[in-house]
Formats: sequence, structure tokens, C-alpha cells
Amino acid sequence: MAKLRVGVVSPERELWSGEADMVIAKTIDGEIGIMPQHAPVLGVLVEGGVLTVKRGGGEPDLVAAVHGGFLSVADNEVSILAEVAELGSEVDVARAKNALDRAQASVEVGQENTDAKRARARLRAAGEEVG
Repeated sequence: MAKLRVGVVSPERELWSGEADMVIAKTIDGEIGIMPQHAPVLGVLVEGGVLTVKRGGGEPDLVAAVHGGFLSVADNEVSILAEVAELGSEVDVARAKNALDRAQASVEVGQENTDAKRARARLRAAGEEVG
């Protein structure tokens, strides 16, 4: 079966590159799933989204919190160019929970600020349930 070539980068570093069976990302137009032979597409990533790279072959999924940026797909190659990104395995869960608590305390009821969105994404990427 064909594979995707995937690269996930931010201005600070390359987070990951390799082959995958599928990529799932949240864009401003909704969640998108990319599999081999996908039509070319360019998408704008949302603030506080979670990126999932299904590597296949028994390897665990790669999950990252992604805060803005772009997704580009062409010729079985997926490029994720994130403004800010963090691998789920690198998230300090206690620190992210603390950041979420602080962000929620500083906003009006019914509204969520950028800090809260980022904290929620970091927790989801780390595999934590977020209420």
C-alpha cells in the first residue's frame, strides 16, 4: 500500500518527518483526513488544534498540539508548517493544566481565549481528557 511522506515543522525546529498511512488535522474549514493519493490541497490550521499522524505498521500514532499554520498536500507528500507545535509526548501535563486553569479564570463565562485553546490542545495531544 502507498504511504504518505510527512513533515511537521515549526519555526523552532522540525518536530517529525517520516512515512504514514494517514494524517488528520483541523483546519478553519473543519477536520481533514489525508490518505495516499489525496487530491492536492492547501489548508489553514486552526489555533489550538490537534494533529494526528497514523504511522501504521504497529507504531503508535504521532500526536501534536498545533497552533496555527498551514497544511499542504501534493503527490503523497504532506507538509505541516505550524506557527507553534508541540509533540504530545513532550507536553508537561501539570503545567498545561495549570495554564488552562489560569486562562479560564481570566475570561468571561462562555468565551475562550487563545491561551485556553492552546492549553486544551496540549492536553488532548498528551492524551488527557479535557472537560
